[in-house]
Amino acid sequence: MENFLPFLGPGAGLLALFYALYLAKKVLEADQGNDKMREISAHIQEGAMAFLSREYRTLVFFVIGMAFLIGFGVGPYTALTFIFGATLSATAGFLGLKIATQANSRTTQAATKGLSGALSIAFKGGSVMGMSVVGLGLLGLGITFLIFKDFAKPYEIINGFALGASSIALFARVGGGIYTKAADVGADLVGKVEAGIPED
Repeated sequence: MENFLPFLGPGAGLLALFYALYLAKKVLEADQGNDKMREISAHIQEGAMAFLSREYRTLVFFVIGMAFLIGFGVGPYTALTFIFGATLSATAGFLGLKIATQANSRTTQAATKGLSGALSIAFKGGSVMGMSVVGLGLLGLGITFLIFKDFAKPYEIINGFALGASSIALFARVGGGIYTKAADVGADLVGKVEAGIPED
């Protein structure tokens, strides 16, 4: 029985990823709404993906620099797991943002028919990100453990994975917060000037 325990983590991670794919499929199957909804949604998707692409291109230099420092200061295997963790964290962010922006117009369209359908689509869209984080985290951590469990100081090597994943998540959180706040302020200004909507 103990021989199967190390595989529980990666197995649970795969289940979470399959569930995330199922949720994404259900979101994408929903009605996108009228032409205006599709147009606005396309602009949101374009802006969000442009931001994420630019942020990730910048973070590549951070990951490479940190990997060199960790490689010389701690060990090459820890540096490799740092890169692995950073890559999976960035992948989770990409998947989550992609589906979240796809869910915008679909949630709006569903809201024209009732709150229940809109809540369902919005919840599924957000759950894709949650399941992706959990799935990739468990899968990556499990794979890292299975590969390095017999090495000297295995947990020091595994810590590299955790550091890589959390570093990208930190930058994405801060950068994303700045981006969304800028978009919020811009929307307030446009609404005030063009439509006469009072500020929050």
